[in-house]
Amino acid sequence: MERTKIYYDKKQKLKDPVLIVGLPGIGNVGSLVAEHLKNELSGKKFAVLYSPYLPHQAIMQSDGGLRLVSNRFYHCKDKKGRSILILVGDTQPSTPRGQYSINERIIRFYKSLGGRTIFTIGGYSAANQYVQKPRVFGVANAKQFRKELEEKGIIFGKAAGSIYGAAGLIPALSKRHGIKSACIMGETGLLEIDANAAKAVLEVMTHILEIDLTFSNLNKIKKETERIIKDIEEASRAQEGHPAKDSMTYIR
Repeated sequence: MERTKIYYDKKQKLKDPVLIVGLPGIGNVGSLVAEHLKNELSGKKFAVLYSPYLPHQAIMQSDGGLRLVSNRFYHCKDKKGRSILILVGDTQPSTPRGQYSINERIIRFYKSLGGRTIFTIGGYSAANQYVQKPRVFGVANAKQFRKELEEKGIIFGKAAGSIYGAAGLIPALSKRHGIKSACIMGETGLLEIDANAAKAVLEVMTHILEIDLTFSNLNKIKKETERIIKDIEEASRAQEGHPAKDSMTYIR
């Protein structure tokens, strides 16, 4: 394989498709959001992206088989029959050339399907501790689009810094393809897997996409995360010789 390729599993009949991109990143917020949407909306895999820019790995499967690392496209529908496409993946490319090549390929593929709107999902590291009530920040490549999303509760103009990987490159590259795009970021800190930040983003996305979701699975991860953090804090205080009740906690 000498270049990035997208193979169809099964071609789908699409209606005004919107694309949600949730790949591994800060707090794994993007992956959690995309996987949750895929499962809640009963997504059906219809295309797979393979690339020499992805790690040279094959993933072992529970039945004894194996597969190449990949990014996978799923097709879902909302109540009105509109197509919601969801991109999930095992990893992202580690080089600038790989990032530009793959993300440009994703945009061109989506545009060939008649797509006009892309949302990328990520985490925004704005704290050095667990965030109990995460805010949802955004950036977008069109002024009017920003205004529309502000009305849905997304905070614009307050986040600062750089957005790495697909979450930032796809909205930036989409503009010259005539595709409006935004990166939606859940506020996170400390955690490798932040279900709380993912839930905050999903709550906003329900209004944007006009869909209904349940959150039982994310709530379980959130509670387990908070339990682990409390255990770590108590163990740390015990080592320092401070009673747990006299010390402050990140969980309030």
